Amino acid sequence: MSEEMLKILKMVEDGKINSEKAQELIEALDVSNGKGEIQVINNEDIMDKMLKIKVNSADGDNVDIKLPIKLIKTLLKTLGKLPIKETTPGMENIDLEVISEAIDNGLIGKIIDVKSAKGDNVEVVIE
Repeated sequence: MSEEMLKILKMVEDGKINSEKAQELIEALDVSNGKGEIQVINNEDIMDKMLKIKVNSADGDNVDIKLPIKLIKTLLKTLGKLPIKETTPGMENIDLEVISEAIDNGLIGKIIDVKSAKGDNVEVVIE
């Protein structure tokens, strides 16, 4: 079993994410062809990464957010949340808790990829 898979299972065991969120992360690993899009790095290295959120809604709204992980960690410590409005079109499909847990556990790569029935596309990447 890959280190990435063990990390996800440990997050479930510790109660940090539920089984539904674990399934999203496991699917992102692309286990079927053996090429994992998600990797695990140590916590010091993740501080040099960026969180990128891209939303293309069916209504033509496009959102492109890029935030340094260092800033996100600071905001989570002080505010307890990320500075991203959940009312932004397409953001209703994103669980910010999953993003926070991915950062805390050193996961990088595409952690969320949602294509809704309404035609919204949402992608969250840590790189």
